[in-house]
Amino acid sequence: MGLLSLGTPLDWHDSRHHNEHVREHGIIQLINMFKQHAGRTQDTFLWGDEVEYMLVDIDEAEKTAKLSIDKDHILKSLNDESLSLHKSVDNNISFHPEYGRYMLEGTPASPYNGNSLDDYVYVEKNMIKRREVSESELPAHIKPLTLTTFPRMGCPNFTSPCAKPIGPASQSLFLPDEIINRHVRFPTLTANIRKRRGCKVAINLPIYPDINTKLLDDSIPHNRDLFDSDKEPFIGASKPGHVYMDSMGFGMGSSCLQITMQAANIDEARYLYDTLAPITPIMLSLSAAAPIFKGFLVNQDVRWNVVSGAVDDRTFVERNSEPYAGYNVFGGLNIGKDQLLSSVDVNQTLNEYGDLKNLKTDDGKPIQRVPKSRYDSIDNYLGDGSYSTSYFNPKLNDIQAPINKKVFDKLHNEHPELFDTYLANHFAHLFVRDPLVLFSERINQDDELENDHFENIQSTNWQTLRFKPPALYENGTDLSTKPGWRVEFRPMEIQLTDFENAAYSNFISLLSKAIIKFRPNLYIPISKIERNMKTAHNVDSVLEDKFWFKSLDQWNLNNNDFIGYDLSWFDRYLNAGNDELGHDEVYINGYSRNGAIINQENGNRSSAKTVESINEVDDEGTDQKYTINEIINGNDKFPGLIRLIIRVIANDLLPAQQSHHCESQVLAKNLIRIKHYLLLISQRASGKIPTTANWIRAMVLNHESYERDSKVGVRVNYDLVQSAVEITDLLNRELVLSFFGETVGEYLLGSL
Repeated sequence: MGLLSLGTPLDWHDSRHHNEHVREHGIIQLINMFKQHAGRTQDTFLWGDEVEYMLVDIDEAEKTAKLSIDKDHILKSLNDESLSLHKSVDNNISFHPEYGRYMLEGTPASPYNGNSLDDYVYVEKNMIKRREVSESELPAHIKPLTLTTFPRMGCPNFTSPCAKPIGPASQSLFLPDEIINRHVRFPTLTANIRKRRGCKVAINLPIYPDINTKLLDDSIPHNRDLFDSDKEPFIGASKPGHVYMDSMGFGMGSSCLQITMQAANIDEARYLYDTLAPITPIMLSLSAAAPIFKGFLVNQDVRWNVVSGAVDDRTFVERNSEPYAGYNVFGGLNIGKDQLLSSVDVNQTLNEYGDLKNLKTDDGKPIQRVPKSRYDSIDNYLGDGSYSTSYFNPKLNDIQAPINKKVFDKLHNEHPELFDTYLANHFAHLFVRDPLVLFSERINQDDELENDHFENIQSTNWQTLRFKPPALYENGTDLSTKPGWRVEFRPMEIQLTDFENAAYSNFISLLSKAIIKFRPNLYIPISKIERNMKTAHNVDSVLEDKFWFKSLDQWNLNNNDFIGYDLSWFDRYLNAGNDELGHDEVYINGYSRNGAIINQENGNRSSAKTVESINEVDDEGTDQKYTINEIINGNDKFPGLIRLIIRVIANDLLPAQQSHHCESQVLAKNLIRIKHYLLLISQRASGKIPTTANWIRAMVLNHESYERDSKVGVRVNYDLVQSAVEITDLLNRELVLSFFGETVGEYLLGSL
């Protein structure tokens, strides 16, 4: 998670005096990075994934499941040459710390080759090894599970061993500081967010209404007087009818799946970034796995707004909110005594950069209205004007996104050959933020060789996408061996099984490869992506809602080019028969010439409940609202994202000598696996199989111990975790089939 350094972390009130220093040198480092890597043009399409695990202590005798907070030593062991590093090295695995002491992040040690079909199957094998290696370092009763959220996190006695919520870093009423990673960066980050903000974070999620639901968060203690902040839920922080959470751990203590792709050059990376942007809320909805927080069923399915709130360090003035009684509107900003509270007019107009008139910190940085948390969806496209597509229109960047004018001028005015308007605007927007953790030993850096100051800002802007420039290296370094221009895809929730996580990883990486090859125009206004992100939080949004998307007939693709490249392509390729045509032809029997699929297994014509297909259209006719089923699986006018992927597999990833029909058993086995990855995505989009969130919610609602009060008790939590284990390890046939559906479930059970 982000940048880890060794040294002495500064308290916010000390580090804030160095904020401008970090920004100034971070931008110098960024400019040097661009200068050093400007000539990279032919980098290979490489990619990798990040999987986050929770260590769960399961007590079968007591029927409890708790987060294990005393086994984090395995991270040291798996990175220590004298202990178990060999297990990681031998299996091409790398383990990293995450926010929670009970968390573990696993990645491949070396990236996958995006031009190798074998590597798309190897992904799952690598994930399996990560789980096996971590389990080998743990007692049998502690399992590394890929849960997006732990259902009873923040409830009494949810950790093993038990710890009380009395810690000074978070001052949480619910979470003990003992859940926080021991590295000094993490408790400092937790405390500094609170200190900069001027109060604790406040996350409020609507409670899922049931027959006996009180619509009241009765878990908030009324009689604690340990910290001044204990009174906050009673003076405006908590909302009636909502679950109230007050700590960074509720968000950064959840788990997700992230994918990073390397493009050939900076222009290709910018186009890929922009084209993936409208897909981020679609994949958030399609990967939904978080309907429970702090022991309550909530009236949403995903974690995103929780993490957003958990690291929201904006002050009252930056949020344009009235302060709590007795609290400073400027929070912990570095403001002189001459700046009185009365000097702030909440209705004050902003200039074009988002600055409030005549309000500056002591180091001269304008105080701004900042509409969003530093963990949120992207605010601007990068633009594809230097790429061959040139679809981007400046009007698409249509939301209020403040920028650091000083940074913009430094990049665009002094280095226009490196930073055009939109690229300069991107980084100037990121640099409205302050650095949150600064180590005293790292204040002064060599800007020709180091980029920690840049990463300090970059890595704490946690957005749905991250544009990642290459790092700085010594002169003479072979840059082709170092990571290049990359795009990180960040919105997806983690899934229970390695099969699912491999499926979602494959989908995004193969889709990125298809985007680069076919160059579709997916641009829609940023404001519509914002609306889609909110929609993606809804219960069962994948079936119940529609999403703004580029009109399917305006993708700059010819639908006829994708006829036949549906999921049945795998069967036709793997089984020679009377459908065999010429070398470059595709069998289309069973398809209409305009691409409508007939009698397909993927669920396009499923009887599952979905939104009616009458689409809302915008005024200009360039965007419409579609179901996720239409976007993923296509319709009569549009091939759907899956067919773009399958055409890439068929035309770019097959061995040249087997480009028409498969004659290799190994290749056939790999293709069958990839087919089922895509089938999982397709059937979740169509509603033929449930999302993880839908399945979890149903498990709670149908549990014999559930009292129809929206609360997830100790026994319900235990049974949920046990079911997750049995699905993860494919141990229970009935559960596996209820979770994966018959087709995918039977395939997985048969492939053991």
